[in-house]
Amino acid sequence: MPVDLVEVIKEGGVPNGFTNVNYVANGEGELLQLGPISMRVLEDGSRTDNRFGAVRFVIPPKTPGPPQHIHIMHDETFFVVKGVARFDTGTTHVDATTGDFVTVPPRSMHTFSNPFDEPAEMICTFTPAYYVEYFRLLARAAQSGQRLTPADMTAAMANYATLPVKP
Repeated sequence: MPVDLVEVIKEGGVPNGFTNVNYVANGEGELLQLGPISMRVLEDGSRTDNRFGAVRFVIPPKTPGPPQHIHIMHDETFFVVKGVARFDTGTTHVDATTGDFVTVPPRSMHTFSNPFDEPAEMICTFTPAYYVEYFRLLARAAQSGQRLTPADMTAAMANYATLPVKP
């Protein structure tokens, strides 16, 4: 017998095989500290079968970003919600301001930074979401006081299909 979804929902239920939406209020979500950069996990992929992950970066003024790198298997997007973030491709750069959107497809050399005098905040997405685990790894190392060598960083990046590159 077919399920009348409208009736099930009117009664406050969730039909079999369906799920509820996830809501993360402003300021909530897992907070990771990556050196001076803070990152709040909005979606780690656990509710999307790892199809999609999202974080919010807060980058203090005059803060360099990660080394130039490429992702072999995932896309990233960045939506600047406050301030200005610099995106560098190794051959050029763009200063993305509040409301600007940057897409980084696989195999695109890039990094970001905040060389400016005000904090920058960005929403970043990963498809698939596995890359959130890379940031958790870095945050755990920093929290424990472990200093990662360049070889450690390269190995950690490689575990998440990411390679450092020289511009």
